[in-house]
Amino acid sequence: MHFGLCSSRILCVRVCAVSFLRVCGLKTTLSMPKRAKKNEEAVEGETGNEPAKKEKKGKEPEAPILYEDPPDKTSSKDGRASNMKITSWNVDGLRAWVKKKGLDWVRKEDPDVLCLQETKCAEKALPSEITDMPEYPHKYWAGSEEKEGYSGVAMLCKTEPLRVTYGIGKEEHGKEGRVITAEFPSFFLVTAYVPNASRGLVRLDYRKTWDVDFRAYLSVLDQRKPLVLCGDLNVAHQEIDLKNPKGNRKNAGFTPEEREGFTKLLEAGFTDSFRELYPEQANAYTFWTYMMNARAKNVGWRLDYFLLSSALLPGLCDSKIRNTAMGSDHCPITLYLAV
Repeated sequence: MHFGLCSSRILCVRVCAVSFLRVCGLKTTLSMPKRAKKNEEAVEGETGNEPAKKEKKGKEPEAPILYEDPPDKTSSKDGRASNMKITSWNVDGLRAWVKKKGLDWVRKEDPDVLCLQETKCAEKALPSEITDMPEYPHKYWAGSEEKEGYSGVAMLCKTEPLRVTYGIGKEEHGKEGRVITAEFPSFFLVTAYVPNASRGLVRLDYRKTWDVDFRAYLSVLDQRKPLVLCGDLNVAHQEIDLKNPKGNRKNAGFTPEEREGFTKLLEAGFTDSFRELYPEQANAYTFWTYMMNARAKNVGWRLDYFLLSSALLPGLCDSKIRNTAMGSDHCPITLYLAV
């Protein structure tokens, strides 16, 4: 067929079709269907939290599935009453957290020991609102030696520990202010802000080295006395521990290497207290990026933990996620223990 004649006939048919539609009062735009774009994943926040998918036009957005912290259990399975209450909170900047009234919540919660991570504050710059707290006469601080406003942990106690140490006994891990250990009569309490593998996994190799050395440090303590480990461990262990596991497998906090490091920590004799009590509980998170309205949608990660030595498990009463407490991109967690 002659190409010019074919084109003329197609044009004629198109014009006739448009004329017919106009006569009928219908929309006259005729176009070829567009090819669907390939889905692209984006990275959100330091932990690589996958953003919510775009909603289809005309479809009502799904209501978020929220977690409701159940009533506190204050006795263990063997009938003992809790006599130790520990709260841990990544405050994402101590000075900003104080201004956001974080201490008001702490006073209502009233733990025996308060552990804080990511304080981002040198001891000389601590706000008086927290240094002068009479409820906690024994206060311990660790900060980064090289970077101002980076990392940092704290421990505030009502009862003075027998001994307090800093770091994990290795110089290469001692400059960022990530660990405080307090010895009490019947157990050790370790609070930690575990290094993040960072965007692009640029610190993943360092994180893997940290995991090995930290596990060895905890195992040595456990041989002397059982321990409680609390803090931001910067890993969502299982798929149930974050909203979007599929989109985050190559992102910091959910890489196979970090998850395997946590598995080996459990295999070394420590128990995730929350999963011990609530093995199938989904949608229970402790961190939400500030972007994409993630907290309101409950698009989060469970990064904060209480791990217990096996010897302390009989005294486990409850492990709480206080997800309604505001003031940080993390929420506090609380442990009830009979020791």
